[in-house]
Amino acid sequence: MAAGSPVVLRIVALLIVAPIAAAVIISALLLFGAEPHLVFLPGLFVKARLEAFGFHVPKQVGVLVTEFFWWLIVVSLWLGLRRLLRRTA
Repeated sequence: MAAGSPVVLRIVALLIVAPIAAAVIISALLLFGAEPHLVFLPGLFVKARLEAFGFHVPKQVGVLVTEFFWWLIVVSLWLGLRRLLRRTA
């Protein structure tokens, strides 16, 4: 498989670029004054649900869920943009 093949580039985009973009988005939101409880709301919600079921979960679970949530947003936007550009071309 060549290093410039579309499959390799998609894998790199999904597994390396998208998580970094999600971390940058979270950092930028916090840097520009967004309330932390709003930025980490998805993670806090999942953490509260797990604690309601009797699990003792550390704060890192909430942070990872928040990162995954923003990763999903980045990937969804990327796939939507690819689909839109593919239709117009």
